[in-house]
Amino acid sequence: MVTGRRALGWAAGLMAVYGLVRLLPGSRGVGAGWTVGHLALFAGLALLGAGLPELWRLGGRDGAWGRAWLGLGWAGVAAGLAQAGIDLYANAVSADRAARSALFDRVQSVPGVLPLVYTVVPLLLYVGLLGLLARLALRRTVPWWSPALVLLGTLATGASLDFLALGAALYLLAFRPVITAGRGGPRAVPSGA
Repeated sequence: MVTGRRALGWAAGLMAVYGLVRLLPGSRGVGAGWTVGHLALFAGLALLGAGLPELWRLGGRDGAWGRAWLGLGWAGVAAGLAQAGIDLYANAVSADRAARSALFDRVQSVPGVLPLVYTVVPLLLYVGLLGLLARLALRRTVPWWSPALVLLGTLATGASLDFLALGAALYLLAFRPVITAGRGGPRAVPSGA
């Protein structure tokens, strides 16, 4: 069973797989490369959603800010899952890239879909993730560089999806103190602390 701590590591690994698959020739056309990459992305996002509560729990379950960061992160995960699901469906039913692009255009022309699934709400994942990690860093549960690495990974990926594997590697390094959590690793902050 993948625990919340390990889900974070698997999520970063699967996002790296997606990033590497995207770099392969032909992976952006209709076919297996697109499907494999987007399945890795879908699973990675789902596991990241499963790992967010661990970051919230480690920071203490009390306080509105922790719940707000968690809620924002989950909203972003849901939007990302919807986007990856649409991408997988469009690839499965399209004969070629032009047909897939036409299907994307039809989906994105539905009022509200663009901000909810593609442009605004997906960004909340990164806002929530940064908020949860910053909260942990302020409480000295993780080192200061954990949220800094997530910020760098997010900026790298935002600059170009070709840097997605690099961003995922930075996420993995950022999550390492939580994943390893052995002797001297992060411990949950007691409620009320």
